[in-house]
Amino acid sequence: MKETSRPDATELGAQLRSGERSVVETVQACLAAIDSRDGELRAFAHLERERALARAASLDESRRSGAPLGPLFGVPVALKSNLCWEGAVTDCGSRILAGYRAPYTATCVQRLLDAGAVPLGTTHMDEFAMGSSGENSAYACSKNPWDPTRTAGGSSSGSAVAVAAGFVPLALGSDTGGSVRQPASHTGTVGFKPTYGRVSRYGLVAFGSSLDQVSPLASSVRDIELTLEVLAGPDPLDATSSPGRFERERDFSLEGVRIGRPREYFPEDLDGEIRARIESGLQGLVELGAEIVELSLPHTEVAIPTYYVVATAEASSNLARFDGVRYGQRTPGDGSLVGMYRATRQAGFGDEVKRRILLGTYVLSSGYYDAWYGRASKVRELLRRDFDRAFEEVDLVCGPTSASAAFPLGEKADDPVSMYLSDLLTVPASLAGLPAVSLPAGLVNGGGSALPVGLQLTGPRGEDARVLAAARLLEESLPLPGSPPHGEVRP
Repeated sequence: MKETSRPDATELGAQLRSGERSVVETVQACLAAIDSRDGELRAFAHLERERALARAASLDESRRSGAPLGPLFGVPVALKSNLCWEGAVTDCGSRILAGYRAPYTATCVQRLLDAGAVPLGTTHMDEFAMGSSGENSAYACSKNPWDPTRTAGGSSSGSAVAVAAGFVPLALGSDTGGSVRQPASHTGTVGFKPTYGRVSRYGLVAFGSSLDQVSPLASSVRDIELTLEVLAGPDPLDATSSPGRFERERDFSLEGVRIGRPREYFPEDLDGEIRARIESGLQGLVELGAEIVELSLPHTEVAIPTYYVVATAEASSNLARFDGVRYGQRTPGDGSLVGMYRATRQAGFGDEVKRRILLGTYVLSSGYYDAWYGRASKVRELLRRDFDRAFEEVDLVCGPTSASAAFPLGEKADDPVSMYLSDLLTVPASLAGLPAVSLPAGLVNGGGSALPVGLQLTGPRGEDARVLAAARLLEESLPLPGSPPHGEVRP
């Protein structure tokens, strides 16, 4: 692995298990870094400071006593605030869940705990994971460490910032249409969306149930592989979870591997600097023995409208439970039950969530279901078939993660369609349920700021290990973005 100033969970875990450093000192260093700069960057929504320090002390004592140590022993992590962690605030970036504390722990979080990790707290996010810039949070908008006037992406904005700024070496987010990969691209981190079902969704507050995936962010591909070894596997509490576990491919070679270059991912109007960085990545794959194959994914152009029918329909159903009766805040209204429902949802949901609930309710309504949701489901199947045909010719697909670098905060706030198009290159893999990783491909000029951009590798369903093994090899040849301005604090 190339040298980088950003903390690496694999290296840090080895130091902690050997006793070279203590967990308490490591957690204290992370908390000091957060205290130093998070007032500006706003990665964390709720810090569980005392809880983290108490767990760190307990882990240090376990090591001294000779107890078995897990693969993430002592590693500080951050959790997106739509992941349940018993006793911690799980507000999903929404006023309707203000102060809500989870009564149980998500399977993915429990597996981190069982592996020895130390959660420091929950991170800011677009409300109910609906957004591409972090600006839809009811509480605070996370800012890009490379340029705090720009977005860190969304919806897992706080988790991406926590890793990029060096506050933690590892964070969990959720990816429904690109909500981990796009922030990874904008912040110079590695973000991976597993095959749908690879990681249990139990304890992840639902947005789009056929799309949502718990997804890690880290500073290296090997950290993603380590995390997936911990997280992946069947869960009796999630009927959609896959039966198999994850094992990394340690002896993988790119010699003879065929890499697809979809024409639709490289349009004529693609930014020249971004094109150059991705073409450089493709050349790196060639130098490692791969063959580049031109191909077409013809239904890419309808991926965004398809996604915004399917996802909003599922959101409309999932968010019906937030009515002021069972969870979170209640606004009395006119005193009637219907009035309480109306007043609670009016006060509790932000504009973007209301927009998506209305869209979803409309496309599911009588007389419009077949014209909208039924048709979108058919087009989703066509997108899947595009990938199936592509993977008869190639092993992996490569392209930009995003067609732009991080854009200025506020630039797209009043233009929802422009904001939705930010996810044009990440949504297809989500609709098809495929594994996809974004890794840093270098820096571009962002109006006076050097900004990172990401390269995305996508693989066939279930081939998570192959996608990550190829990314790990490519990572060695790509120019690392380095550290954001102002430096980073290594835990």
